[in-house]
Amino acid sequence: QLQPVESGGGLVQPGGSLRLSCAASGSTLNNYAVGWFRQAPGKEREGVSCISISGDYINYRDSVKGRFAISRDVAKGAVYLQMDSLKPEDTAVYYCAADPLGYGLDSKRYDYWGQGTQVTVSS
Repeated sequence: QLQPVESGGGLVQPGGSLRLSCAASGSTLNNYAVGWFRQAPGKEREGVSCISISGDYINYRDSVKGRFAISRDVAKGAVYLQMDSLKPEDTAVYYCAADPLGYGLDSKRYDYWGQGTQVTVSS
């Protein structure tokens, strides 16, 4: 069973940057569509960005467009989320999800989920 593992979260000041990584423990994400989701305290989980298996299709939620960038490293079998110009409202637990068929910002499309990594944007 595929097990995504996130890393790269932490505390950053407003305007700063972080790069989140998602890798599959003992496997590769190259054959899976991957989505990044986040959940802030007291709020529902929301889709942040997604990338298709080929990497040809990418999507972002409106609030992160122009600030976040999703990418694949086929050689490493991993997916990254580069987050720039971070704002306090980006504070949340960020989850990586993967699926061999699903693609999009709807969490229901993904069968395999990581445990999450905390991102805190605060001065």
